[in-house]
Amino acid sequence: MTASLTLVVLMAVLFGAGVSIMLERSLTRVLIGFLLVGNAVNILIYLMSGAPGLAPILGEGVDPDTISDPLPQAFVLTAIVINLGITAFMLALIYRSWWLAQLGAKGDLVDDEEDMVEDAEEAADLIRSSAADDQAIQDLIDASDEEPDEGLELEASARDRDDEEGRP
Repeated sequence: MTASLTLVVLMAVLFGAGVSIMLERSLTRVLIGFLLVGNAVNILIYLMSGAPGLAPILGEGVDPDTISDPLPQAFVLTAIVINLGITAFMLALIYRSWWLAQLGAKGDLVDDEEDMVEDAEEAADLIRSSAADDQAIQDLIDASDEEPDEGLELEASARDRDDEEGRP
């Protein structure tokens, strides 16, 4: 067997094992099968790239026919990145399903109840702090020794009346 025939057999074994493992119901086995298929695809791209040659840098005295094609290398790198991203996503799915299975009958409601209590507490704190802020501002205005501008007071009271009556 030559090196490329060995790689072809290895690729076929990886594809077969990966697809058969992916058909299981367990998410962990689906992940393992996906990793095997991803590696088989990388070997397939490598096999399809052709015979190895010189570095893909064209200089003086270099025959363009002896240069390796850099595109398959870029495809393999892209396939590795995609494989890594999907693996991370599937690991997150596996962890989430394991976590939900540990909760039992409570299911996914645990986080929601805690978040609702936290949101209610934050809203109550904001209401209390805004009332305290309004009182502090009023205390500063009352303690100020500046004379109020009567024109501004008249304008503000007219605007307040319009707001109460619903006029724009």
